[in-house]
Amino acid sequence: MHWKERLSSLKRAAEDVVFGARTVGRVAIQTKMPSHIRWTGLEATARELLRTRKATPPLLFHFMAHNDPHTVGLVGLSASPSGRLMEDRAYSFQEMNERIERIAAGLAERGVRPGDRIALMIKNRPEFVLLQIAAGKLGCGAVSCSFRSTPSELEYVATHSGARALFFDVDVVETVREAAPKLAQIGEARCFSVGGEAAPFPTLEALVASAKGPPPKPGDEPAVVMYTSGTTGKPKGAVRQFAKGATSAALAFIGETPMEMGEVHLAVCPLYHATAFGFITMSYLVGSTVIVLRDFRPESFLEAIERYRVTTTAVVPTMLHRIVELGEETIRRYDTSSLKAIFTGGAAISIPLANDVLRLFGDKLFNFYGATETGVVTLAKPADLRAAPGTIGRTIPGAEVRLYDEAGRICGPGEVGELYARSGQLFSGYHADDAGTRDAMRDGFFSVGDLARRDERGYFFLEGRKRDMIISGGVNVYPAEVEHVLHDHPAVAEVAIVGVPDEAWGERVRAFVVLKAGARAESKELEAFARARLSGAKVPREFVFVPSLPRNPTGKVLKRELRAMAL
Repeated sequence: MHWKERLSSLKRAAEDVVFGARTVGRVAIQTKMPSHIRWTGLEATARELLRTRKATPPLLFHFMAHNDPHTVGLVGLSASPSGRLMEDRAYSFQEMNERIERIAAGLAERGVRPGDRIALMIKNRPEFVLLQIAAGKLGCGAVSCSFRSTPSELEYVATHSGARALFFDVDVVETVREAAPKLAQIGEARCFSVGGEAAPFPTLEALVASAKGPPPKPGDEPAVVMYTSGTTGKPKGAVRQFAKGATSAALAFIGETPMEMGEVHLAVCPLYHATAFGFITMSYLVGSTVIVLRDFRPESFLEAIERYRVTTTAVVPTMLHRIVELGEETIRRYDTSSLKAIFTGGAAISIPLANDVLRLFGDKLFNFYGATETGVVTLAKPADLRAAPGTIGRTIPGAEVRLYDEAGRICGPGEVGELYARSGQLFSGYHADDAGTRDAMRDGFFSVGDLARRDERGYFFLEGRKRDMIISGGVNVYPAEVEHVLHDHPAVAEVAIVGVPDEAWGERVRAFVVLKAGARAESKELEAFARARLSGAKVPREFVFVPSLPRNPTGKVLKRELRAMAL
């Protein structure tokens, strides 16, 4: 490394240390952290640090187990057939920590070692949270996999990540049974069902009951791996390790919000999604109780807020749309006065929808921008949404955003460019895909292909996507993957996938199909074909049959023309 580059690196490291110290001090006071810290918690944490020599995220739960042992830390909720909420299980912080340690010990006794990967294909259950932490306790990477995955999608994620164990929701056992013969590196003995028995696989409860001793000292740094589809049609595993700057970056975000110590967070987004993971993590940093709602239903959501006096929640705009559709009379039947912040992201929120939420719930809507790879980098507070409708806000402290034009020049105010971001939450890279990581990096900043502009006040606005990614209900959908599946249909000669605006989902998937000469196929047939091979959000909602696809002289499909046709 050249001496100038080394000097610049040392300077940035020093600046990060100063920023981290200032952030911790400022946010600790703002969130009333000192009044919640007890000597018993500090003493137990110090002893654990001496034992493990590792200051990893699971240490937080060791602290909470001794600092607030009897405080409820995690609650699982589901809806009865009549729609009323039922509490499935509640864990105190002490119970959480004990269960985390037993899971980690049980896995170690079955041959899982630090540095291995553990795949999680579970619905919104509290066990998902416990398993993610237990993986970190063992020094393993927790690999999040959608519970909507098909057998082939599960096989790819488990094999590509090198997972050595799998925990799956009992409701998706048939998917696991079909994929299991191809998961030789895992084997039946390390496929654990969650939420009930699913022969021939062992259960999570059996694993916990069989644990004989404490978990071993962690080895490698723990990580989470979240798979998100790539433009080539194959999912990419975004690896997030817990670098020293991650905690200060999370605290910097908290410092821009009304979050305080000892509150209640309602998790309703799928737990395998980066939004749910990020906000649960930040909630635990301030000692909150986390409520996990199994299935999102608008009235169940409101009932949970009223019953548990929820203070924060994180949703995608599709969920907000469904809540607003209930109507003001229904919404007003529930007491939501405890809410301090409704965080939304994952897809663009329309200005009318944002205004409806502000009208119905008050100035509690916070619109953020981020990605699995970058973490949260901008935030629009309620006052920002009123002052600059449609904005994704300004950069949060410690985060940096650059907009580059096609020539690689940094854009000025009002100019549209590709959004690149850098923060303490920046991911480590794509698993087993160095080329994919390099291709998305520029000067230490990362891009997921979004286009944006910045006004003179520093507000950012999204202007579309450079790549062809579609975001439907907060879920990333990449056309190449859907096209690859539909090309396998015997009647299909060509297919192109685009996203079209949708008030409820943000975008919906539309397929333009060219049939082979003499072949016949109907929309319902193609939809069923796709649904058998793709998880829900990726399945096209509409099929448009065309005689040919518009192409440029080099043969590339002109999707901009298809989008114009879609409008």
